[in-house]
Amino acid sequence: MPTQATQADMAQQVAPSHSAQAIEALFARQREALPRLRQSDARERIEKLRRLQQAVLDRRAAFADALMADFRKHPAEVEMTEILPVTSEIKHICAHLGEWMAPRKVPTPVSLVGTRSEIRVEPKGQALIISPWNFPVNLSLIPVAAAIAAGNAVILKPSEMAPASAAVMAELVEKTFDPSEVAVCTGDVEVAKALLDQPFHHIFFTGSPRVGRLVMKAAAEHLSGITLELGGKSPALVDRHADLEEAAKKVAWGKGINAGQTCIAPDYVLVHESQMERFIDLVDEQWSTQYGPTDAARAQSDSLARIINRQHGERLAGLLEDAVGKGAVVNVGGTIDLEQCFIAPTVLTGLQEGMRILDEEIFGPLLPILPYQHLEDAIAYINDKPKPLALYAFSKRSSAIERILSETQSGGVTVNDTIVHFFNPNMPFGGINNSGLGSSHGRFGFEAFSHLRSVMHQKTKYSVNNLLYPPYTNQTDRLLDWSIKLF
Repeated sequence: MPTQATQADMAQQVAPSHSAQAIEALFARQREALPRLRQSDARERIEKLRRLQQAVLDRRAAFADALMADFRKHPAEVEMTEILPVTSEIKHICAHLGEWMAPRKVPTPVSLVGTRSEIRVEPKGQALIISPWNFPVNLSLIPVAAAIAAGNAVILKPSEMAPASAAVMAELVEKTFDPSEVAVCTGDVEVAKALLDQPFHHIFFTGSPRVGRLVMKAAAEHLSGITLELGGKSPALVDRHADLEEAAKKVAWGKGINAGQTCIAPDYVLVHESQMERFIDLVDEQWSTQYGPTDAARAQSDSLARIINRQHGERLAGLLEDAVGKGAVVNVGGTIDLEQCFIAPTVLTGLQEGMRILDEEIFGPLLPILPYQHLEDAIAYINDKPKPLALYAFSKRSSAIERILSETQSGGVTVNDTIVHFFNPNMPFGGINNSGLGSSHGRFGFEAFSHLRSVMHQKTKYSVNNLLYPPYTNQTDRLLDWSIKLF
């Protein structure tokens, strides 16, 4: 069990904030390294990735201590949600990188006879990764690994709200990489602004839609490529023919991870009105099994993380107070201890439009449950809101699942479970519109940091196109007419 170092003590280990001048110097240094990085082969990149993997494994205890300080997160949850996703992602990249980097031959149409075509995969250049506080290791080092695999120079800006974790990552990167290739810039929003002033070739941001809009505006100033991993209100829709016990188990687990501070946590649940009371009881039973039978017991559980800081605790308390003040009912939980950054897993019903909890991403252990009469009503409710990052559909009927999939949109979907689609590196992870732009994980993350360069080789000077050069004549018109009809 790691020592429970205080957040304040470990925050002192974070490297000093980088000044604007220091950031400009670092950016210039990395720009000088680009030709060398661009020429690196798969073997060289894999060697760097394996160094990163070993550096993470060497610091498992340090990360456990850091996340205990930042969140009071149990070491098992650190291993499951922070270390394992990073190490498995790196293994997956290393196993496939040679194939991903290889030029891809593509067919040539008859109208371009005499040529051959290929797609070359090249690094974009200089990459900036701005990572969030909720999974500070996972959501920092997975994109870092993708950027390294693609041959880029990388600057990572971790969130200052998880200072202990940022301190370990800063030390890891400093000891593992030359700063001309990979570096960490710690600090607050002023450091982020100074970084965004630089003309990066690609920016990878994970955070809220509000801040994502600001990052996108900054990227537009330099026409930087951008990947936005945002969030939103990810629904769980429980069909009346679902396995209710399993659905409750999966929703309770998905909402409890990291105390609900997860961008793909079930934000609210739609349950058939005839099963709503039973579903609530089953969710409470699951939380009793996982964290203890009462709020007091759950406050003592070492399996339930804390809210990141008092500010976010007050925000969640405000959502709860607003809902209750407008008529919502607390069915389970409701206990808040801001001094300990503890909010009990809470179920709310009796919700009405106009309550902030139905409009804002919750990002905490508050779970609104809404009844519906017909499946089309539930689907309409989901579609009336911005497209979410994730959607969870529970049913034993394939026809109901197919209807939910075909009539809704979201970044990703898990059927009859929650969260777990994040862990498959063979699938793209990303949002749509309000919940994000672009994808990450596996090949999709590699290509996010890559430029797919089209290359066509003309093999003969007697190409068909020569017949189309000016001056245009009747013969040109006949040839074009023939080409349009044929090709």
